[in-house]
Amino acid sequence: MTLHTATEARLVLDHQSRAFLDAIEANPHAPMSVGIHAPGGYGKSVILRELARIYRRAGVTVINDWRDGLETADENCVLLVDDAHQLDEARLKELRHLVELRRHRLAIAYRPWPRPSILAELSEALKRDRAPLVLCPFTEEQTGTYLRLAHGAEPDPSMVTFVHAQTGGVPRFVDRLVRVLGTDPGGLPTETPQAAVIQFGADLDDLDDDVRRLLLAAATEVDLPVHLLSTLLSMDPDAVDEIVRAARATGLLGPGDRLPPIARRAVAALSPTTHRIAVWQRLAELQTQRGASVLPLARALLGAGAADASLAAVYETAGDEALTEEPALAAELFAIASAAGRPTTARQAVAAALAGDLDSALRLSDRLIAAQSSPERADGAAVAAVALTHRGQIGRSAELYRWSGTASSIAFSTIGYTATGHPEEFDRLLQSRPADGPPTLLASAALLMARGVRETLSGSPTTALSALVQASALLEPAGRAALLPDSPAALAALVALHSGEFDIAERVLDRAVTVRMGGVLMVRRHRLLQAWIQMVRGRTAVAAQMLASVTSGGRPLESRDLLFATALEMGIARRDSDLTALQRGWGHAHDAVVRHPVDLFTLLPLGEFVIAAARLGELSALMPYLRDARLLLERLGNPKLWATPLHWSALHAAIIAEEPTAVDDHVRILTAAAGHTRYGSVVAAAAESWVEVLHGVVDPEPVEAAARGLHGAGLSWDGARLAGQAAIRTSDRRAMTALLDCARMLQGRPTGPRATVQPAESAAAADTVTAPNEGRLSDREQEVADLVLAGMTYKQIGDRLFISAKTVEHHVARMRQRLNCSSRSELLATLRAMAAARTGGGSATVPWPRQPSR
Repeated sequence: MTLHTATEARLVLDHQSRAFLDAIEANPHAPMSVGIHAPGGYGKSVILRELARIYRRAGVTVINDWRDGLETADENCVLLVDDAHQLDEARLKELRHLVELRRHRLAIAYRPWPRPSILAELSEALKRDRAPLVLCPFTEEQTGTYLRLAHGAEPDPSMVTFVHAQTGGVPRFVDRLVRVLGTDPGGLPTETPQAAVIQFGADLDDLDDDVRRLLLAAATEVDLPVHLLSTLLSMDPDAVDEIVRAARATGLLGPGDRLPPIARRAVAALSPTTHRIAVWQRLAELQTQRGASVLPLARALLGAGAADASLAAVYETAGDEALTEEPALAAELFAIASAAGRPTTARQAVAAALAGDLDSALRLSDRLIAAQSSPERADGAAVAAVALTHRGQIGRSAELYRWSGTASSIAFSTIGYTATGHPEEFDRLLQSRPADGPPTLLASAALLMARGVRETLSGSPTTALSALVQASALLEPAGRAALLPDSPAALAALVALHSGEFDIAERVLDRAVTVRMGGVLMVRRHRLLQAWIQMVRGRTAVAAQMLASVTSGGRPLESRDLLFATALEMGIARRDSDLTALQRGWGHAHDAVVRHPVDLFTLLPLGEFVIAAARLGELSALMPYLRDARLLLERLGNPKLWATPLHWSALHAAIIAEEPTAVDDHVRILTAAAGHTRYGSVVAAAAESWVEVLHGVVDPEPVEAAARGLHGAGLSWDGARLAGQAAIRTSDRRAMTALLDCARMLQGRPTGPRATVQPAESAAAADTVTAPNEGRLSDREQEVADLVLAGMTYKQIGDRLFISAKTVEHHVARMRQRLNCSSRSELLATLRAMAAARTGGGSATVPWPRQPSR
């Protein structure tokens, strides 16, 4: 559509209207008889004013006040009639007669309703000369033009979109909103300003009561079929159709019989309160009677600011509907209902917890627990138990669950007591479990979870894992609305991680994420465990990306999630040899450990923290927590499934800290647990190989077998590390080559002759490597150069490439010689230039974080 504007009057017209006015301006003395047809607010009066301006400028008399009759009016004058639909029958007949005489030039504007027969006859008479001028709402482009003319500058596209969306393009509404926004220094608002809404007062005052009731119903944005409107308005369908036409003619009810947002707010805010509440209550009753959802109605009422106490029952029902998919909205709806005296506080606490608002959940649940006469005390205790578990207070959570006393609460209580080292409570509590409780999905799943966790202490890991996976599958249909201290999927993943069943862990977590088990409250838990699997498998880039997706949401992490997230950061940094990131994250890691007491389900992050602390020389700070973990395991009978990964981590910490006695203790414990699971056997063999390698005894076949065993159990990074460290500690060139190939294969790097490096003890032998042409670097030298540019130390580069720091130093010296650089700074400048040339002028790009080099 081509737009034309008249800046004098801020006139924005479509092509049809502009063509009509241009034709009048070109020949103002030609015959003219036209009807201008549109709902209120669409610009009929504006068109008439523009016509008057054109004719007067051409010297033609314009008549728009004709109370004294028109029979004697000058035939050369122009008669402009606005709001013809409001004229009485006599006046309309007179106008029809003038049209039929064809002596006068006439422009008659009218709405599509009311439509008395004489107005229909007048409209038909006007059509004999030309088709009526039908006005439509602005397009978004026209709205932008109006804004530009109003403010004298090109409007921001987001402002144009906002104004058009709020007004539906109705010209009168656009004008009202633009005038208000022009005086508002606050920029783009989030909703229509109240000053613009108030301007609808006069429009609404003139409405017929039935039209007002229809508009109030439309303001809810609920679908309004004719039979529903017929009952709501207490009239037959034909009469309803007349009311709908009348509402459309006001301009308030737009295409599709929907109110633009600005009109919806005005109808809701400016209609008499008693009238508004009566209509909405009746509509809610009708929706309930026909079995329809009341959630859209409640959502619309909230959007219109109608939080009336008299609508409490509507909000309560809507809250129940919203609980599964929109717990935050459900909490808001339950809060309104509760304030009006409805018994919804417990459900409000559940909704707040499901939405991740644990502060509100704890506040509400504590109020319920303290109210001795409240029938919802047990429900309040269960909500508080969930919140406290997520905040690391699993012991206190177990007590609350026991006090709550429901079947699911007792089962969750036994899990909490087991996790904190009190397995004796298991049989006693399950025996006291209420026998008459309903066998809900939650209760059944909770019992399976409890038995699965109990089985991990002394039974079969396979049986335990099977019970937890079954519990997860059982809970899937109700999982979104189930308020869980921990999900069966998360516990299954933990057991799988402790037993080396990484594929099972991935599948159960993927399923839990897909079905949104536990709602918003559990989604971070599941994603953090997914990232953990990627990290342990050596896929640190994927793990870091997944971790970022969890921590970038803006909402602070609860204590348990924070513990795992911080451990992931430290674990990724350690595997990437990023000492700077380790140092930077240590303070956060220490805080996370302090905030969360040790329990059975947090031994994995504790193990990562212990290794990082040893690397940073801070192991003493974690010794109290490591002792707590050992005491916890002792109280539980030292279950091999849970103890093995912690001892594996502690072994590496002892190696780094150069504590041979501790190393021997951990190897002994791991060896004793070797037959419990495949994972236990793998890490036991690897532990023995590590000790031998550190003592300088490198037997390539057992080392490679241990490294491949770690890889097969999911510990790909650990396997590559073992093979690489063995390679740089052997003087047997053939063994070194085989172990390096093994390390690269496990790490997903290329193997073969081009990857061969020299042993650390024979740096001079590196000179036998065939040198490329002068001024070029070999593949290995280029690899070292990229890491030097990344700021890594020689030791870190050696760790990354499975060579010694001395060999790295030799490669750097060769590069200086080959590139004819007299100093390290000159070498760095040359390498940067070469990197820029390789990347088309950009800076060198490497996948490791930058660190200070030495």
